[in-house]
This record gives sequence, C-alpha cells and structure tokens, in this order.
Amino acid sequence: MTLNLPNYLVRVLVAIAALGLAVSAGAQSRKPLKVLMITDMEGVDGIFDSELQCIPNKSPRWEESRKLLTGEINAAVEGLLEGGATEVVVWDGHASGENLSTLDIHPKATLLSGPGVPGALLVDSSYSAEIFIGQHAMAGAEKGILAHSESSEGIQNYWVNGIRVGEIGLEVMHAGAFGVPDIMLAGDTAACEEIKALVPNAECAEVKSGVSRTGGYSLSHPAACALIREKAALAVRHLSEYKPYRTAVPVELKIEYTTRGTPTEPRPNFERLDDRTWVTRGKDFMEVYGRI
Repeated sequence: MTLNLPNYLVRVLVAIAALGLAVSAGAQSRKPLKVLMITDMEGVDGIFDSELQCIPNKSPRWEESRKLLTGEINAAVEGLLEGGATEVVVWDGHASGENLSTLDIHPKATLLSGPGVPGALLVDSSYSAEIFIGQHAMAGAEKGILAHSESSEGIQNYWVNGIRVGEIGLEVMHAGAFGVPDIMLAGDTAACEEIKALVPNAECAEVKSGVSRTGGYSLSHPAACALIREKAALAVRHLSEYKPYRTAVPVELKIEYTTRGTPTEPRPNFERLDDRTWVTRGKDFMEVYGRI
C-alpha cells in the first residue's frame, strides 16, 4: 500500500531520522577511551645523573626533576585528550611512587600513586591503550641513559621465551595479556628503539640521546613537551592500527641476576641454571610475571 503524505510531514519525518543518526554518531564518538600512562624518571629530558637528580627528597636537584617529569606528563595528557582519549590514569612509577602531586598534575587526569601499588595489578581490560613517559632502556642497552631493569643493583637481564626484555618489554607483554596495546613512548633513543622492536609502529618522542650511560644530548623542556603532546595525540588518533602484544604460550621467563642481587635461597617455582641465572615456566605470561 502506498501512503500519500503531505510534503510538510515528509520533511518532518526526514528531519527526525537525520536527528536520530546524528545522536547515534555522537554516542559512538563519545565511546570511553581510557589510557594508562606508565611513568618513570630516568627517561625525562635533562636527566642524566641518578644521585644528583633521581632520588626522591634526597637528590640536590630532585625538585627540578619532579617538575620536569610533571611537565612531560601533563603534555602527554593534553595530547591524549586532543587525540580522543576520554580518561587518562597516570601511574607514578618512579621509586616508591612519591614523585607527583595532585597540586600539579593535569586536572583532567587521575593520579595513581604511593608505595602500595602492585605493578602486576596496574592494567586491566578496561583500558583502550597504554603509553610510557620518562621511560629508560633496559640494563646494558648501548648508550642507554641511566639504563637498568627493575633494580639496577639486582637484575642484569630478563628473557621471555628467549626474547631479551627490560621494563618496557615486560610491561608491553603485561598489557598485551589483557588485550591492551602500547602505542607511544617518551624517553631516550635507546628506549625508543627498544619499544619499536616489539611494537614497530609505536609513536616515540625522543627527548634525549645518549653518548654514554650518564651523558648525552637533550631537547629543551618546552621542545620535549611539544613533541610529547604531538606524538601522544597522533598515537590515539591511530589507535585502530595497534594490536596488543601476544606472548606465545606456554611461557618461559629467565632472570639473570647481578652478583650482588643473586638469591641465596631457593625461589618457589624457579629452577637455578647457574650461579646467577634462574628460570620459571607457566601456562601464560601472567602466571610467570606474578613470580618476579
């Protein structure tokens, strides 16, 4: 049956349909996009000396370092929001989580801080993406500024399924276990090379470049922040191009300790391979990660 509607009524119905499509598109554009920001200090612009700059409340230039870190973080938050993020959680990841203040952190970010935050519980499937700010390279990285893996006095190397990793690699695999992709890093040249070995299309804000472990070239703080903001926005805009890192199963985790850090007692679920190397195996990454 054909309905002969007056022209004005046809126009009204068309307008209502168009409004419905617009509301639907708007709802889709407001879909939550939650980003976790992993922060550290050794990868921040202008930082080259741990004793002088990185020990909370003790280093002579500690307050300056805290401000540099905060500036980079806030620039990243701005970029993430510009790119389309709807929520940003900032983890205060250096030392014992006593580096950032709610007085200074970006007003649209949520701060996760304090010594009681277990690293293995940082990320979950509610996040759409993860990024690194102020990140350093793994222990022994060539020209990696203040490079180390977890405890610089305790850990020499980690291997996951034969792949040598540091803090970057472990966290990329950790996030991937929950289906969360890592999309961006700010740090030195060595740290950027490290994440790209696992995530080739990761956006990198290379804020400094080492000539040794404790020396190198650095962008000015304003230039570093501008670059970080640009890269963070770009990463979120291209989020659909990123895939979570999936660790093949079962998983073998091998740890080589320094001479000083080698355990003197047996470790549960670990087998000792030699004087400084221990290995553990599990059904998936999270099982072995929880044993570190």
